[in-house]
Amino acid sequence: MSTIKTNSIREFFRDLLASIKGSDQDFTEIPLRRAIMLLSVPMVLEMLMESVFAVVDIFFVSRLGAEAVATVGLTESVVTIIYAIGMGLATATTSLVSRRIGEKDPEQASRTAFQAIVAGILVSAPLAIAGSLFAGEILSLMGASPAMARDLSGYTSIMLGSNTVIMLLFIINSVFRSSGDAATAMKVLWLGNILNIILDPCLIFGWGPFPELGIKGAAVATATGRGVAVVWQFIILFRGHKRVKLRLRHIVPDPVIIAKLFRLSLGGIGQNLIGTTSWIFMMRIVSEFGSAAVAGYTIAIRVVIFALLPSSGISNASSTLVGQNLGAGKPERAEKAAWNVGWVNSVLMGLIGLILVLWPEPFIRFFIDDQAVISEGIPALRIISAGFISYALGMVLIGAINGAGDTFTPTKIFLFVFWMVEIPLAWLLALPLGLDQLGVYYAIVFSETLLTFTAWLVFRRGKWKLRKV
Repeated sequence: MSTIKTNSIREFFRDLLASIKGSDQDFTEIPLRRAIMLLSVPMVLEMLMESVFAVVDIFFVSRLGAEAVATVGLTESVVTIIYAIGMGLATATTSLVSRRIGEKDPEQASRTAFQAIVAGILVSAPLAIAGSLFAGEILSLMGASPAMARDLSGYTSIMLGSNTVIMLLFIINSVFRSSGDAATAMKVLWLGNILNIILDPCLIFGWGPFPELGIKGAAVATATGRGVAVVWQFIILFRGHKRVKLRLRHIVPDPVIIAKLFRLSLGGIGQNLIGTTSWIFMMRIVSEFGSAAVAGYTIAIRVVIFALLPSSGISNASSTLVGQNLGAGKPERAEKAAWNVGWVNSVLMGLIGLILVLWPEPFIRFFIDDQAVISEGIPALRIISAGFISYALGMVLIGAINGAGDTFTPTKIFLFVFWMVEIPLAWLLALPLGLDQLGVYYAIVFSETLLTFTAWLVFRRGKWKLRKV
């Protein structure tokens, strides 16, 4: 018995090390438990670093006051639209690349990867120009005070103007993950965000030889760190020795593949736009109750993001496993993989959610010493965190359906849950029924739980297994 335990421990640490270093495995053949670990560990670490950056960024910005925090919150409500488009394209890329890898066709996977990059540039360039030119007007539209729109719009201009970098980072990392190379995606994001974290205080406060740029410094740090990460991504694609390798023969626009990417991405973009625009409406409703409420809500959401991004990493493992196993003609293995990942994710996030429900104050106080903001942030964090188990399972099931190439069914689910339920319910609870900002938080928990239940019903029906891409 002791020998068996010793061997199991050795295998665990062997796989743990392999997941971080990266290994060339056939995820359609190796045991599912090992496949899940090899993929999910680097994906969790990748998202954990994204979480750390989100927390560190708001930590430094909060030193500039509640209006600076509110500006970041309002800006990110708009930037999430860009994230939605980037993630939609990344979802389409994952579906196609993972399917080609499962079919043992790395040449076509590489060709698809380049077309995804072209699609990302075509979409992001017009958004960058418009966002940079009309940053002040966008802030005003989101409910910012005239002073905020006038004095702090530089942050918004840089964040929106550099969106091509963000979009390429999403798309190329989805290429790495869907090909089974989650470790490379992790290392790329770590590089970009570590640079971010180092540059943040230097550029915000003018440490050492750096200029003091205030809130604009946070945006410059983000653009610089992630820009360096994208450069490294291209170096790996062209000079690396991975399953997806770009060569000169691939650098030819293919209208057929680009059209397929856009067609698939419409569902991914749709579901992300629906989800993120609902967050914009949530922020807009909260803004009715003052800057302290917006700042408290913004900090609470940052903590929630910190907790949920690792969960997003685990759900990415589900998308890759489903796509590759469907490509290999193993639909039952694909379904089993999704349920196993969902169970792991729900247990992990349930424990984290319990901590945030019981002890929310230290997490809010970590960021800001303004008692009014702390008082607003505590109930926001406590209420929203109560639904973590449901969020975790829903993310995995939606990711699995997307990974199968069925991006339109989740879009319909999102449309029903967020636009037909969440937004009207938040308005009703917050304003006519007089629950104020608490009504928004209750509406979020109810709607996200409804999403998980609906996704569960759809996944059980199994039509996603028949999807061809």
